[in-house]
Amino acid sequence: MKIITLNLNGIRSASRKGFYDWFPNQKADFVCLQELKAHQEDLDEQMKAPKGYFGNFSYANKKGYSGVGIYSKEEPNNIITKIGIPELDDEGRYIEINLDKISIISIYLPSGSSGEERQRFKYKVLDKILAVLKKKLKIGKNIVICGDFNIAHHEIDLKNFKGNKKNSGFLLEERAWLSKLFIEVGWVDIYRNLYPQKREEGYTWWSNRGQAWAKNVGWRIDYQITNQELAKKAKKANVFKTRRFSDHAPLIIHYDDF
Repeated sequence: MKIITLNLNGIRSASRKGFYDWFPNQKADFVCLQELKAHQEDLDEQMKAPKGYFGNFSYANKKGYSGVGIYSKEEPNNIITKIGIPELDDEGRYIEINLDKISIISIYLPSGSSGEERQRFKYKVLDKILAVLKKKLKIGKNIVICGDFNIAHHEIDLKNFKGNKKNSGFLLEERAWLSKLFIEVGWVDIYRNLYPQKREEGYTWWSNRGQAWAKNVGWRIDYQITNQELAKKAKKANVFKTRRFSDHAPLIIHYDDF
């Protein structure tokens, strides 16, 4: 089983940069998308459902903003786009598809980098979604949550950790939230579980400022997290950096079939 997650920074922009030329050769079972910046009427047929896949989406109320999706080879039994958290529901930041053996979630957690008001919004979302994720884990089903969490967990997860300790995305409170998610609640950060010591290879986002991409001044803020049992089936992971479709890079993880 192969799962890919990518923040597209605009599905139409990613398409122009060759995402849908690259996509078919990946032969992924699931591809989770974040930051569509589009609505249904903005998508062409390929974007809606690449050949051999079902397309599932949740759109923001605001035009040209946020939005998440999941491409799946198998048709879902049901799709969830509203979870009773207006901050996520209204901005199209959550979608879940349920199949017989597994559930896949694509999530796009807010950034707080634009100012204090948005940072408060981010903390509000983190508090609310934690309760949801606790309940999900107790179901006892195999679940993969993919997405842009907009938080780097440890110093190993970004290049300039010293200079970013007071910046959104690496604040102590945000990092503590991830620690609670992984240690207390019990979700597993698959990439870090497979590769405890890898640093630069794991970066998934680079600022457009300066020469961040060229110098690999990156952050690892995109994740695939799973329940404990499924984590045992994760075999290898990589971040695809040969071509650029976005300011993020695809995180690709292979799991044993079950």
